[in-house]
Formats: sequence, C-alpha cells, structure tokens
Amino acid sequence: MNVSRIALAGGIAASTVLILAGTASAHVSVQPQGEAAKGGYATVNFKVPNERANASTTKVEVNFPTDHPLASVMPQAVPGWDIEVTKSKLAKPLEMHGEKINEAVSKVTWTAKGDKNDLGIRPGNFQQFPLSIGQLPENADQLVFKAIQTYDNKEVVRWIEEPKDGAAEPENPAPVLKLTAAADGEHGAGSTDKSGADATAQAADKQTTAASDTSDSDTTARVLGIVGIVVGIAGVAFGILAGRRRTA
Repeated sequence: MNVSRIALAGGIAASTVLILAGTASAHVSVQPQGEAAKGGYATVNFKVPNERANASTTKVEVNFPTDHPLASVMPQAVPGWDIEVTKSKLAKPLEMHGEKINEAVSKVTWTAKGDKNDLGIRPGNFQQFPLSIGQLPENADQLVFKAIQTYDNKEVVRWIEEPKDGAAEPENPAPVLKLTAAADGEHGAGSTDKSGADATAQAADKQTTAASDTSDSDTTARVLGIVGIVVGIAGVAFGILAGRRRTA
C-alpha cells in the first residue's frame, strides 16, 4: 500500500517537473546558424512556439536593439507568411563598408496569410523565422530583441523582459543572441553573410584545390604506369637473355 502511494506520488512529482520545464522553455528565442561573431554577419532563426491549446499565432513582431543598430537585415521567405521590414532614422549615423548609414532596421513583422482554417502557428507547433543580420557590434557580448506574439483570439504576449545574470528567468523573457569573439584580424568575417562573395571564394578555392589534387594524382599515376612498363620490359628482356644463356 505504502509502495503504491510512493510510486503514485513520484509519478505526480515527475509529471509536474516535466510540465513546468516545458512551460519555462516555451518562449520566443533566437539562435544563430553556426556562430554570430562580433563585427561580422550571421544568419539567425527566431523560434516561435504556440503556447495556447485553442488559438493559433498569426503575427510575430521582432524589435531590434537601438543601442546597437543593425543596418543590414534580410529576411528569408517563409511559406504562409507576409514579411514587413521597418526602418528608422538613426540619431547617430553608422559607417559601414566606407559608407555612412543614416537609417537601420527597427522591426521585422511576420503576418500569417492564407486559409483561415490553416493559418499561422497552430497549437502544439512552432515556426522558425530566419534572418541574415549585420554588421554585428564589436563592443557587445549579446543583442536583446523584444518580441510580440499575437494570437487569432486577439491575445497578445510580449516577450520583452531582459534576462539578468544570476537572477531567475523572467516570466516573459526577451530573445537574446549571444555573440562570439571575432576571428583574429577578420572582425567576424568567418560568419559573414554579406552577399555570398566569401562563400563563392571559398567554393572556388576548394574547386582549385580539388583540381590541383586531381592533376597531381593523374601525374603520379602516369609516372607509376610508365615505371611499371619499363620494369616489365626489363623483366622480359632479362628472361630472354637468361634463356639464351641456358641454351648456350
């Protein structure tokens, strides 16, 4: 009897822990694809889960930090969603690739479109919204984005509370992008996403190296082939001479 009660209590406790853990982790977050290096460019994904059992998420707004403005923000198309990029004038212009930038992206908004019965992020699902962003600041360790999630029942959830080191996670934490150290002398160029030029150059280098390796391999094979033929001819000649000597 006591064993059954203990088992039941243990099961309830375990279920409670799982439920609480799921609730705590079900918030809007941002993660880079690869690294987000200081001074460079990165592709990031905003992950938006649906926390409601009877409503779908139909709108997501991500507000960009004003203390570290980002001049280049390019969204990737997401099927079933319209995308709007909002820019604002900067109080202090940025310098980017030798040019002065007077405005930066302040907000990106995704709005669900299509069939009302299959609209947005449905209960039990999540959606990722990819962005290419830069140039990342060199004098910051993280970027805080404030997100607003709207459901089709008009409910609005504001993920705007900035997490603090050493403190408990707030109820509605804002997405935080952790920045990594820039590569020495490259200012984060290792994660650059500017126009695909770096990726193209790397691909060309790989193709050149592969072609060089193939050429070297072909040359080596030819030399070995010639050596084999010479050795074979020498062996035949030696056999003929040896036969003649025996006959003599």
